[in-house]
Amino acid sequence: MKNIWLAKLTKLALLPWHVLQLATHTKSFQANPVIGNSTLNKLGLHLWRRVLADKMARYRRSKLDAFMTDSERESYATYGYFIRRQALPEADFNGLLQEIEQLRELGWEMRQGRAVTRRISLDDDVLATHPYCRQVVKDKDINRLIEYAASYQGSPTFELQSIIVDPQQNETDPQTVFHADTFHATSKAWLFLHDINDDEGPFAYVPRSHILTPERLAWEKEQSIMASQCSEQMHREGSFRISEEEMQGMGLMPPVRFAVKANTLIIADTSGFHARCPSLKPSHRVEIYASLRRNPFIPWCGGHLYALPYIGGRHTMLDIKIKQLTQSAKGTWKAFDKVGAYDAENV
Repeated sequence: MKNIWLAKLTKLALLPWHVLQLATHTKSFQANPVIGNSTLNKLGLHLWRRVLADKMARYRRSKLDAFMTDSERESYATYGYFIRRQALPEADFNGLLQEIEQLRELGWEMRQGRAVTRRISLDDDVLATHPYCRQVVKDKDINRLIEYAASYQGSPTFELQSIIVDPQQNETDPQTVFHADTFHATSKAWLFLHDINDDEGPFAYVPRSHILTPERLAWEKEQSIMASQCSEQMHREGSFRISEEEMQGMGLMPPVRFAVKANTLIIADTSGFHARCPSLKPSHRVEIYASLRRNPFIPWCGGHLYALPYIGGRHTMLDIKIKQLTQSAKGTWKAFDKVGAYDAENV
């Protein structure tokens, strides 16, 4: 009985904090009892956040239009992503490949079913001795496209990423189920360093799924009501999973599978539906990966915390420390000193 009362008092004490999180990018229906409250979501709480975030994103993006070409604006509006083949000059790309083959830095690994994700720091201390990596990370044109997809300027986090898949593992990789990362505009980018064949788990994206249609809103409301009780953990955490039948019911286009050549850059608004396709054979994909996610309710484009002195250029370490604080009980990410992108998995 004492423990029950203690739990109730703790929940009550945390209520102001959980309410304040409504004005942030907090998305977990499981961790936040206000966000996950089915009664409030029947009344439209999640839809209110979803619609307001969308309006703010369109407002901020209008301020960034001047930095974009007509074809770039049209590509995002039509599809929700950008794609650039032969993204880097050939000489620079070859130099980048040679540099990455030798690069060994602090890395972090996470296993999700059949797949191991490894990320290696591309913070400024690493870039100081790896000029080709620095050229990509500091490329103003690449950063400009990432910012537009995210709907605000900022300082994206860049990492060297490896996806190592063993299809013989029994557990399912949750990233192979189509999903939206969160309830608001956010961007991710991948510069693929090798050819990606269609049977090696290519990235897939549903064109126009970044657009908030009446059908999408109805689906979002339905999901929000039951999300906190869903059997799928990532769905409970606010990264809604969706079946291809449900996408067809919304009138969405079929997914595009990006089986692409080396030196292809893809930048996507991952509030749209996307997935990593299942790899049908053992595969080891290496790419430069970037992401940018900020508070969806701010009206301004700049002023990013990660761009401040002594913080900018230290993204990987900051991100991992946050992960360690928020996910320490799960033990999701594990650190390994001096690993390379092409090493075998450690977890």
